[in-house]
Amino acid sequence: MSVLDPRATPAAPAAPPDGTPPAPRRGRTGLFRALLANRKALFGAAVLVVFALLAALAPVIAPSDPSKINSTGASEPSAAHPFGTTAKGQDVLALTLWGARSSLLVGFSVGLAATALAVLVGMAAAYFGRITDDLLSLITNVFLLVPGVPLLVILAAFMPPGTTTVILVLVITGWAGSARVLRAQAKSIRGKDFVAAAVVSGERPLRIMFREILPNMASVVMTTLLGCVIFGIGAQAGLEFLGLGDASVVSWGTNLYWAGNDGALMTGAWWVFVPSGLCIALVAFALAMANYAVDEITNPRLRARRTKAPAVTEARAVTEVRAAATEAPAVNRKES
Repeated sequence: MSVLDPRATPAAPAAPPDGTPPAPRRGRTGLFRALLANRKALFGAAVLVVFALLAALAPVIAPSDPSKINSTGASEPSAAHPFGTTAKGQDVLALTLWGARSSLLVGFSVGLAATALAVLVGMAAAYFGRITDDLLSLITNVFLLVPGVPLLVILAAFMPPGTTTVILVLVITGWAGSARVLRAQAKSIRGKDFVAAAVVSGERPLRIMFREILPNMASVVMTTLLGCVIFGIGAQAGLEFLGLGDASVVSWGTNLYWAGNDGALMTGAWWVFVPSGLCIALVAFALAMANYAVDEITNPRLRARRTKAPAVTEARAVTEVRAAATEAPAVNRKES
């Protein structure tokens, strides 16, 4: 039975030797309940929901073809075009909304695929050990030693352009670091008593990995997923800005690519490239806030710092009041 099974009899947690307050026991949904009570997580989730809704409603808000070229040329933001138009007369608001669909799709697809691959490799290496661990660790180290940016450029240049190619390239280059972290976490859980009991009872390896080990890695898997999504969105924008993506696909990266080609920065047409760049920054910031919230909830040191801060502030205030109270009689005696 997993230590996260809500049917398990709760035991009193022992305090760590360094005095850090023990982590509260959480069920399978305990982490998500804690995230719902965390302001950073709520802020990140709210921003992501807003962008997801805007991407889903892009055909309603901007029903016309965003890549359609008009003869109006570049124009500043106005009532007819709130975000202005590009040098080709394209509506920047439509490009931004439709670009969100591709960028979010690629980012979350890369995050899910890279995290799934990292979880499989990390848990298999940690559970089976020996030859399997050595082989998978060797493959992981090879991907970690190869410079990421040149590998991205080479793969993107020689593979046919398209959204699927971008996702595949980013998954190939983005799973290794997460696999090493998950392997270390799974290896520490592999030595626990409840895993040994499951092995002795004759449970199958896959069931042990996915029913006993994986639930205890929920926080690490979640931070890995959020980090991979950030990597996917940023790397896609970087590749497309360099012209290594499919320029016919509307995304935040291709918006920046065409803004650079049309000389928007040189001509001072800031409204062409600012919306897409700002959207990338906001989504990455929201994901980072959610990632930090997970770390804040699951990291004992951050949790201890958060709980001790109000107590330290209150103790400091009491000390200052007592000091002021003891100084007041001395001042009165001097004046008399």
